[in-house]
Amino acid sequence: MSIMRINEFRAHEGGGDTLRERLRSFVPMIEASDGCLACHLLQSEKNPAHIVLVEVWDSADAHKASLQNLPPEPFKEAMKLLAVPPTGEYYHYCQA
Repeated sequence: MSIMRINEFRAHEGGGDTLRERLRSFVPMIEASDGCLACHLLQSEKNPAHIVLVEVWDSADAHKASLQNLPPEPFKEAMKLLAVPPTGEYYHYCQA
């Protein structure tokens, strides 16, 4: 059964759109990773500094392995746009 990974990012005030665009550049790499079933980048309408990346994977191991596909320098640059460290968790589907 697949799992969902939900990652939350909070940009510095006024930096939500910049962070969104940086994170958007990673979506094709995530989607091309083995085991990725879907990847959605969402930005809050109420607070544009709050961005969520929702990923569906074959397994948590597939997600962890995919992190090797992200180029380190652009990822470090994106992390500089954060007001607080990102958070993320794996979720199992509970519906039939």
